[in-house]
Amino acid sequence: MLLAVDCGNTNIVFAVFDGETLRAQWRAATKTDKTADEFGIWLTQVMQHDGVAAADVTAAIIASVVPARNFDLAKLCEKYFKVKPRFIGDAGLALGAEIKIDNPREVGADRVINVIAAHAAYKGPSIVIDFGTATTFDVVDGDGAYCGGVIAPGINLSMEALHMATALLPRIPVRHPGDAPVVGKSTVAAMTSGVFWGYIGLIEGLVARIKAERGEAMKVVATGGLAPLFAEATKVIDFIDSDLTLRGLLAVHQRNA
Repeated sequence: MLLAVDCGNTNIVFAVFDGETLRAQWRAATKTDKTADEFGIWLTQVMQHDGVAAADVTAAIIASVVPARNFDLAKLCEKYFKVKPRFIGDAGLALGAEIKIDNPREVGADRVINVIAAHAAYKGPSIVIDFGTATTFDVVDGDGAYCGGVIAPGINLSMEALHMATALLPRIPVRHPGDAPVVGKSTVAAMTSGVFWGYIGLIEGLVARIKAERGEAMKVVATGGLAPLFAEATKVIDFIDSDLTLRGLLAVHQRNA
């Protein structure tokens, strides 16, 4: 079995693949002081709860955008699963996709993996929107090459900044305003409308500009925890794929196995 790890700025997702089948996945907070041993004890326990034995893991691959966590993640794999993990970005690791940007080493591992998975699953030119700590729009062409993208503040980050920088605006949850008027009659209603519909405007505006700049029909694939919330409010998102990054890790592992 393959242990696939997606280490983002907010969460670390651990998943186990049995061949092509995603057996289970588990989530932990990235910003903790947990050591490799603490992660290892927790992970082996939740795996056992879901019927997966640590001894069944024969390989590991990691996409990380938080370098400070890489040492502990590597030690976790070596000590508790007896495997040396591969990291996206390692020298000699074949991705199977050309990276057409000025400095290929700048692009986050998760963004490259997303476009690899999107091209494999949906074919043709695509825009991958990942609703994470930052919201990213990444472009893959018809040949599967990564062509660059757009980085915007994530909606939770935007809402937290709005609350922290203003004396009278409360912290509110991200939610669909429903049938409420766009023009709010209270502070919370106004904030809910502004954040949600403002973000929909961001999504629709950037997708339209990217398509116009590329001059071709493009599929739009959304991933990340908030993808379903926004997809129901706009017609520009064609597919929701919550496991996109994990399947991208599987594809790279299979290419290099």
